[in-house]
Amino acid sequence: MAEVKKTKENDLHAMRHSMSHILATAMQSLYKGVKFGVGPVIENGFYYDFDLGETTLSPEDLPKVEAEMREVIKADYPFESREHSLEEAIGYFEKHEQPYKVELVRDIKKHGTTVMSEIEGGVAAGGDVDKITTVTFYKIGPFIDLCRGGHLKSTGGAGAFKLTKVSSAYWRGDEKNPQLQRIYGVAFATEAELNKYLEQVEEAEKRDHRKLGSQLDIFVQSEIVGAGLPLFTPNGTAMINAMMNLVRDINTPDGYEEVRTGHVTRTELYKISGHLDKFGDDLFVVEAGEDKLAMKPMNCPHHTQLYDREMRSYRDLPIKYAEFSTLHRNEVKGALGGLTRVRALTQDDAHAFVRPDQVEGEIEMVVKQVDRLLSTYHLDYHVRLSLRDPKDMKAYLGDAKVWDKAEAMLRDLAGKFKMKFVEAQGEAAFYGPKMDFMAVDAIGREWQVSTIQLDFQQPERFDLSFVDEKGVKQRPVMIHRALNGTFERMLGILIEHYAGNFPVWLAPEQVRLATVNDSKEITDKAYEMRDALKIAGLRTELDVSSESVGKKIRAASLAKVPYTIVVGEREAAGEPVSVRLRADMGEKDVKVKFDKFIETVKQEVADRVGQSSL
Repeated sequence: MAEVKKTKENDLHAMRHSMSHILATAMQSLYKGVKFGVGPVIENGFYYDFDLGETTLSPEDLPKVEAEMREVIKADYPFESREHSLEEAIGYFEKHEQPYKVELVRDIKKHGTTVMSEIEGGVAAGGDVDKITTVTFYKIGPFIDLCRGGHLKSTGGAGAFKLTKVSSAYWRGDEKNPQLQRIYGVAFATEAELNKYLEQVEEAEKRDHRKLGSQLDIFVQSEIVGAGLPLFTPNGTAMINAMMNLVRDINTPDGYEEVRTGHVTRTELYKISGHLDKFGDDLFVVEAGEDKLAMKPMNCPHHTQLYDREMRSYRDLPIKYAEFSTLHRNEVKGALGGLTRVRALTQDDAHAFVRPDQVEGEIEMVVKQVDRLLSTYHLDYHVRLSLRDPKDMKAYLGDAKVWDKAEAMLRDLAGKFKMKFVEAQGEAAFYGPKMDFMAVDAIGREWQVSTIQLDFQQPERFDLSFVDEKGVKQRPVMIHRALNGTFERMLGILIEHYAGNFPVWLAPEQVRLATVNDSKEITDKAYEMRDALKIAGLRTELDVSSESVGKKIRAASLAKVPYTIVVGEREAAGEPVSVRLRADMGEKDVKVKFDKFIETVKQEVADRVGQSSL
């Protein structure tokens, strides 16, 4: 079965790659003098970069380009390849005034690669520079491109496609280079698959956490504060606190103790851990007298120092530290987006220092923790076993034998726990392999969330030890664990997963009271009810505005409040309250005594249930 899947994926990749050539062919026909950048395959589709001089593309131009692409497909041009020497290739592209292609070929000649060959679709053969003497041209009808290949036999074999957007992009991602115009497209084997994807995209736009985050007053982003540094309102903070409390409830019974470490540290700490050499460009570094200090990008090196503050006995282990800490990483500005990619990120980080014979039991415990968390969020998931790239051991700490041992251990444990998993080479942390939990949201999108990482390297680099039953020093094993990953990213995922219709325990506003008029008797009773709800620990707002009851209920619905209570003369007189449930909860009205309502909702919050029990 795996082999069939691989073949289908390769076919789809070749088709999408071919689509980028078809797009370029259409652009050559429509825009005289167009200069071509690169056109790689991306997730679900492709793009191509163009230099159109003074002409600026808009979304309104895309149907015209699509129509021309269909003409290219209809013509059923074969993909014809031909080898050319590097000098011939340079000469050809110079003659046809294609400076970006000339630059790529000259890079191949000088370096044996385009330097960005992964991004650019791999036009270079790689290897020994002296041995690279030719490059491949591909011709479809009137268009000739520099490309390594992986295409359809002819354009007529192309599947269903749609051009989705136009954006700007610096040549080779460098803002010092010319700015090109990038056309994105999606492509699938069949029209049905394309339509399904487009429907998912439309639904995703409705659920966009940036839009809902603003609508529900969860977080804001300020240009003055800076990109990737979200500010959480009282609503957003209440939600993150609820998520933190869930983690605390999971941590405490399993022996994790909460700790706190500072936000800056001497870079020497990260030199020892290996993070400075690996991720030096991602650190925010400041000078403090003779010291160089870094904003903390991760907690694990700090936790090694807490472990190492005293001699440990084998009886002391496992020792487990948990920390909710805001970390800072110098992410590229162009990659930042909403809550899912930020520069300030708060992890529910934890590290267990264990004896080698305790690894299996501890990992089994953490797997159960992850399952409890993701089940509470109503997220389905599977596991990706993230392993090293054996062809690039320079990218990792430690020797191959230690890695072999760690990877075999995780693989065996995944099998023993009967986990559904796939293996992914090259996705390991630089200090060890890991289990990445891939959550699937309500509309079928996959997100990497929780992680369990097995680390033999940090204890070695920091010379950590414990004394065994024979009085001999031994090396502990370090297990890194994050349940949410980061609260920012998980909150963004949950906003979209629930489309803002959060379960009561997570909802930023759990109950809203709405008065039918502004009479003193009704208003006083509404304030009394609000205070009772707040004392019970429920997040409650009161609407005493002069708007009609209908508009107040509509406002509560737009705010996606789970429960709305209308307060009128009967409620003021102590009769059962009329509770309106949110649309996804049945959009019905329930009559219940106010005290009973409070106790019921309190229990729903305590149990973190997904549905109303009213």
